[in-house]
Amino acid sequence: MSNLIYSINATLPIFLLIILGKVLKTAKIINDEFTKTADRYVFRIALPALLFSDLTENNVGSAFDGKYVLFCFSVTIFSIAVLWGLTEKFMKNEEQKGAFIQGSYRSSAAILGLAFINYMYDSVGMAPLMIIGCVPLYNIFAVIILTLKGDNGGKKPNMKETFINVMKNPILLSILIALPFALLNLHFPSFVNKAIGSVANTATPLALISIGASFEGKKALKKMKPTLLASFIKLILLASLFLPLAVFFGYRNQELMALLVMLGSPTTVSSYIMAKNTGNDGILTSSIIVLTTLLSSLTLTLWIFVLKSFGVL
Repeated sequence: MSNLIYSINATLPIFLLIILGKVLKTAKIINDEFTKTADRYVFRIALPALLFSDLTENNVGSAFDGKYVLFCFSVTIFSIAVLWGLTEKFMKNEEQKGAFIQGSYRSSAAILGLAFINYMYDSVGMAPLMIIGCVPLYNIFAVIILTLKGDNGGKKPNMKETFINVMKNPILLSILIALPFALLNLHFPSFVNKAIGSVANTATPLALISIGASFEGKKALKKMKPTLLASFIKLILLASLFLPLAVFFGYRNQELMALLVMLGSPTTVSSYIMAKNTGNDGILTSSIIVLTTLLSSLTLTLWIFVLKSFGVL
């Protein structure tokens, strides 16, 4: 019960901010121009700052476990590759592919992950290593997939232009800048870190308000089938496939909890901003975020119960 209450407390603020966005839009306090400006700001400034903070604020170099990072890396890249291949083969709607693939694999590993693990064990444990192993891949592949699948005005993607657009993406640039800081335990002066942290703290609330203001229920209902399938993959299927493998390799307690967060936490809010800014299906993305966040309180609690019952957590 305590795990359920904590899960609800972790996810309920997300819904409240989404509802706030809808209320503000209905009351005409904010409008479409505000959401467009907010989306650009979050995509170009706040999200890169958030990723930089997430990757650099924990000293991963001193407790680096190469095998664990490699496991997280391998599971992530295998999941993305298989989901991408199956989506290309079976999904008919080209406009939904990028949003569906991203929504199916991209966890809120950094935003919710550290909080969950700290609650369970009073320390973040292996979470920073899990973040190093999966978050850069989440974002790099999201940039590539969304760039390839985005609205190009009916033109076929030009590989040279696609490569340039990928390399210019602010999310990817922030990762490339952050990784040396994270692995070598380098730091800016504290006043610079505080400024970056302040900017980073604006990313999630602004993105959630924008989701609420832009959310169109009738259109979202028409996309319920891919939303349900992506939510099932995100919350149930990936964890079902890879948690037993993690147990087989001997991972327990904090290591396993970090992997549960990586595999079974809700789709990250930042995926909405990236989908909208690359010409992909923002409505489908927001639907997946809302549904996975709503259901994750129950599914994460269930996973914790199962893993505790088997004595591995």
